[in-house]
Amino acid sequence: MLKELQLLLSVILLLFCGFLYQLILKSSCYFCLSPVEFQQGPEALLGKGRIIVFLETSERVEPSPLVSCAVESAARVYPEQPVVFFMKGLSDSAQPPPNSTYTAFSLISAIDNVFLFPLNMKRLFEDTPLFSWYTQINASAQRNWLYVSSDASRLATIWKYGGIYMDTDVISIRPIPDENFLAAQASRDSSNGVFGFLPHHSFLWECMENFVEHYNSDIWGNQGPILMTRMLRVWCKLKDFQEVSDLRCSNLSFLHPQRFYPISYPQWRRYYEVWDTDPTFNNSYGLHLWNYMNQERRAVVRGSNTLVENLFRKHCPRTYRDLIQGPEGLATGELGPGNE
Repeated sequence: MLKELQLLLSVILLLFCGFLYQLILKSSCYFCLSPVEFQQGPEALLGKGRIIVFLETSERVEPSPLVSCAVESAARVYPEQPVVFFMKGLSDSAQPPPNSTYTAFSLISAIDNVFLFPLNMKRLFEDTPLFSWYTQINASAQRNWLYVSSDASRLATIWKYGGIYMDTDVISIRPIPDENFLAAQASRDSSNGVFGFLPHHSFLWECMENFVEHYNSDIWGNQGPILMTRMLRVWCKLKDFQEVSDLRCSNLSFLHPQRFYPISYPQWRRYYEVWDTDPTFNNSYGLHLWNYMNQERRAVVRGSNTLVENLFRKHCPRTYRDLIQGPEGLATGELGPGNE
């Protein structure tokens, strides 16, 4: 009788341990996908929570340090949300080419809540006003195609799935509290480098319709910030910002330029300079580094004490540790002050 009781208790203990293990595994891997789910594509993931979206519309699969920092910082600021990076250069297996060494790709794909998927534009644009435009256009004949295709893809992605879109040169520093929003880059001028909406929001549907109706790839930004601004003016009676407060109309918010653009585009070099005292950016949710303006190819240099180096150390420490080189061209692999 005693042996039977001991055996029963042992079985109960084993069952309890197994249950506890599964509970711990589930809680620590909220966004994990089974092999079957992964083969189904991003749709299996996108219903698991409000997503953060990045896009790469070139064939590049090895992110730059700035792109890596953007993804890592978003993953740190939004640890309970999937951070999804759609890359046109990925195969359907979502893996880089064999026999290749991609340090940044490996770095960001190892982050628990980061997921990398191929960007299939034709599939993405299905059931949107962009589908007929995309299937009829000759992409090779278009000016600024990488930017135009990115402008279209971000509209369709957030319309279909909801969430927050960010350019790959935006460093996240704190969560965005708004659900439906555009970000001002100047008074009465919207950017399209950061925006967020709930799924199937009518503002984005109208943006896609206007995208096709007024398509002109010869004008840089016509399908991006210019489009967002002209549509916002249809929806809202814009006025100048008062202090650091956001504007609200209908069911969307127009965020003050301080939220993402405390350093305006004519001053973009300030990110690569040494400051006497680094700004706190207390009124900002993220920082757009205006990489399009960086035709001089200024880089983050270890030990330079520039503002951008200090931002990397604080907001994307893995990227800083593994990808940022010193003046001699070597990454030391050591964390600097302020890294956790």
